[in-house]
Amino acid sequence: MGLSELLSYMTEENLAMLVDKYRSLGPLPGLLLPFMKSFIPPLPTLVIISVNAAVYGLWLGFLYSWIGIVGGCLVTFAIVKKVAGHPYLVRWSQKPKVQKSLVWARRQAFNYVFLLSLFPVGPFVVINMAAGLVGMRFRSFLVAVLAGKAVMVMSVSFIGYDIHRFIENPARLIYVVLFVGASMVISKRIEKRFSH
Repeated sequence: MGLSELLSYMTEENLAMLVDKYRSLGPLPGLLLPFMKSFIPPLPTLVIISVNAAVYGLWLGFLYSWIGIVGGCLVTFAIVKKVAGHPYLVRWSQKPKVQKSLVWARRQAFNYVFLLSLFPVGPFVVINMAAGLVGMRFRSFLVAVLAGKAVMVMSVSFIGYDIHRFIENPARLIYVVLFVGASMVISKRIEKRFSH
């Protein structure tokens, strides 16, 4: 099965049937699908998280999606951080323009990772790789990803758990927007603590 066939299979109905079919394996399907998102960027994050919430329930669906996504981010980050010491990459990073970008990225790393982790769609792999390449500290990366992905996964799980309720009453999205806004304010305080 090629990538295009795999992606065309990734509809909400097909994923729900797949996860439900292998539910006897416990949380494994609910953990693996979001984990794979870090290695196969085109996988539909919104669909995967929504299906987990619909199949496992709001809280378990959230937990499995969050653990899977964070696990995938940490593995990609660790691999890139390990490879970043390769002589070719070290020589490339010594170029003046690259150095200037790396200095900015190191200074903004926590904020960059946290804010981009809030979005349910986007280049997760690129975010993880950039953080690894600039040598972001593991603890800072972990906190930024844990917090950012928790907000994103909870928001999507909340909507995906009972999407019909949001279709019937779209004003309920205000709660999700307020939750994300409050999380961003809290993140600024967390960032100050970890950026010094």
